[in-house]
Amino acid sequence: MLQTPAYAAADGASPLAPFTIERREPRAHEVLIDILYCGVCHSDIHQARDEWGGNGIFPMVPGHEIVGRVVQIGDRVNKFKVGDAVGVGCFVDSCRVCPQCKSGEEQLCDQGMTATYNSRERDSKAPTYGGYSTRITVDEDYVLRIPESIPLDRAAPLLCAGITTYSPLKYYGVKAGDALAVVGLGGLGHMAVKIAVAMGAKVTVLSTSQNKRDDALALGAHAFAATREAATFKTLAGTFDFILDTVSAPHDYNAYLSLLKANGTMILVGIPDQPAPVAAGVLIMRRRKLVGSLIGGIRETQEMLDFCAAHGIASDIELIDIAQINGAYVRMIKGDVKYRFVIDTASLNAAG
Repeated sequence: MLQTPAYAAADGASPLAPFTIERREPRAHEVLIDILYCGVCHSDIHQARDEWGGNGIFPMVPGHEIVGRVVQIGDRVNKFKVGDAVGVGCFVDSCRVCPQCKSGEEQLCDQGMTATYNSRERDSKAPTYGGYSTRITVDEDYVLRIPESIPLDRAAPLLCAGITTYSPLKYYGVKAGDALAVVGLGGLGHMAVKIAVAMGAKVTVLSTSQNKRDDALALGAHAFAATREAATFKTLAGTFDFILDTVSAPHDYNAYLSLLKANGTMILVGIPDQPAPVAAGVLIMRRRKLVGSLIGGIRETQEMLDFCAAHGIASDIELIDIAQINGAYVRMIKGDVKYRFVIDTASLNAAG
């Protein structure tokens, strides 16, 4: 076993602190990856603080936006070689035999995907540990290839924020000329704008903060509207073919549904911590749809990475040392980051 520096939360009330985990030598179909960068997702905060139902597995090493290089391979690996730039996203295994797994949608596995952290290995039931660490061992079938043209630090958030927004845009058929509203301009929202614009959609950013206007337009959005202004929902009623809602704070879904055209679709990718009432009438009267989306499977995630490479898309990031992680959590809650923190994992060696 390989002794590996990491940062972990001892329990839901503790800050992240230096910790040592064990990674295994690669088995026949596995690769050992030296982690170079790891993005910081808002879900890391929820899980490290045990805010999703009290099911946290502690000590917990968060991180599921992982980019690094292969340093060792198992004797039956045929997809990667030592030195390859690779990524690991939100899951590292699945049942592999259910209809979803067989069709390349492992994230929807009937038995539940094995999450990159805060989960358990399918064979040993040992806890999984994430990317706030210096190495990870993963089956080659759950590893992504990072295109050469994407800077590795800016590629890390694509493994969650990128695929979380790309997947529903593709699945629900957003196409050139469609009017799309992106609700929220954070880690998810800024990727949604970039990807949707590259797909040819006419993108409007909807935000509670008027201060986001210039940023939204600089990212490529065609228009901006502040949702705290009373006239916004009246002016934009019946405007959009699609709404991609990235917001995790409680808000009124009915108000946003009213902005859809007839037959329009509102897609939820944010998860508020409270249930939200939805009025039947706002759906029925214009045959609108309210749907949800998680991430994407391995095949679609690779497709997303290749799409981003082809269109010059990468995440806008703030690179931090691991010692800054607790402060980064505080800043994320305040919305004080443009638009994703990424950990330089070389700093773990110094922190350890």
